[in-house]
Amino acid sequence: MLRLFRHHVPMWSLVELLADGLLCFVAILVASTRLPAGPIDPDLAFPEILRTAAAFTLLMALLYGSVGLYRQGAIWIGIRALSGRGLAALGLGAFIAYVLIHRRDGVDAFVLLANAVPLMAIGIIAVRGAGHAVRIAAVGARRVLIVGTGPDAVAVARDLAADRGKRHTVVGFYPTYAADPEAARAQGLSAPVFGAGIAIDEVVRKHHVDEVIVAVREQRGGGVPMDQLLACRIRGIPVLHLAGFFERAKGEVPIDSLKASWLVYGHGFVQGVVRTAVKRAFDIAMSLILLAIFAPVMVVTALAIRLESRGPIIYRQERVGLRGRPFMCLKFRSMCVDAEKDGVARWAAKNDVRITRVGAFIRKCRIDELPQLFSVLRGEMSLVGPRPERPSFVEQLQAEIPFYDIRHSVKPGVTGWAQVRYTYGASIEDARKKHQFDLYYVKNHSLFLDVLILVETVSVVVFREGAQ
Repeated sequence: MLRLFRHHVPMWSLVELLADGLLCFVAILVASTRLPAGPIDPDLAFPEILRTAAAFTLLMALLYGSVGLYRQGAIWIGIRALSGRGLAALGLGAFIAYVLIHRRDGVDAFVLLANAVPLMAIGIIAVRGAGHAVRIAAVGARRVLIVGTGPDAVAVARDLAADRGKRHTVVGFYPTYAADPEAARAQGLSAPVFGAGIAIDEVVRKHHVDEVIVAVREQRGGGVPMDQLLACRIRGIPVLHLAGFFERAKGEVPIDSLKASWLVYGHGFVQGVVRTAVKRAFDIAMSLILLAIFAPVMVVTALAIRLESRGPIIYRQERVGLRGRPFMCLKFRSMCVDAEKDGVARWAAKNDVRITRVGAFIRKCRIDELPQLFSVLRGEMSLVGPRPERPSFVEQLQAEIPFYDIRHSVKPGVTGWAQVRYTYGASIEDARKKHQFDLYYVKNHSLFLDVLILVETVSVVVFREGAQ
């Protein structure tokens, strides 16, 4: 994992992005040598080709990202599926490029793309295939020692084993003062349990450990040998606690093992004037662009709702926003008019009988959320942030979920990190899980992460990759 703009990015995703970008750029340059000779001065044409290559590379990076080629764990979707998505994105990118550069400044777009696209198509399949082979061969390359033998240690080991793309293998478990090594071994742990008589730094040295994860919630009272962990740290061995591990590995902040001191003294939670101004400018610009693009879709949706059933086209519902202030959230109406005629707020669920036929379609495609772009322009929402909840639900969630109010320190979003990382859910437990992703976003949000979430939202909506 590489930390980039406060966000943990899989190293191989960056490698694939750079490889695809280089292939696109080189393919355009190679294809330009096949252009027919004309009256254009070569000294003027070459800079134009360079600009075209750079613009096309940027376009393809956005399209490849939008179809999920760089999503964490995407390689396990399958080489055929990933290659198909890449080829589809390449076809769309070629069409857009042809429209934009057709016969402009002496560049013959058809000849250029006809020669470049086959090279890029081969490159897409080659990069995906090479990446799959390297990852399979590298599984287990990074050796990890887990301090602790309880449920949290087991959960960490299970996560490491399940996520093959992380290339981790568990060397063993090191018991704390509260754990008997023999009893720990009897639990059927997936790796050896070392005796407490040997120091952690000695285990690290003998077993060539690359990383230590402290999977113990309560570290006071001398149970965790801090002097031994310090010895590992001085030797350059990374030492992570539970919250740090889950933040890096899964993009979430686990609230069950979270302490206020970690939030107070840790990095993140940047809310400066510059960040606020940049986010607001980005919201306004992107909202205007998206409204212009989706205006025809919104008109057709409004007509379909009106034709199917009587009632308002736009549904207004009170939600909790920045600093706990209420606002009216706008959505295309997807339920029957009397969905809550008894006045009792209910979670929306899969196959909800209150949802109309048009409503089922627009919810599946997230078209029902498009009116919220007007809320973004008004400053009540942001394009990216935690999804706003209803006041009655917020009161319940505040009582049951630790640190729930932290999500209200930023504006709610039309889409968010939880929406591209977690499956559809409509329960307290689902809200708890989503809150862990929302905490990660609030702690690490940046313009880079906002762009990443918007790009991944396209993949989630188009390919139904589990988001709500």
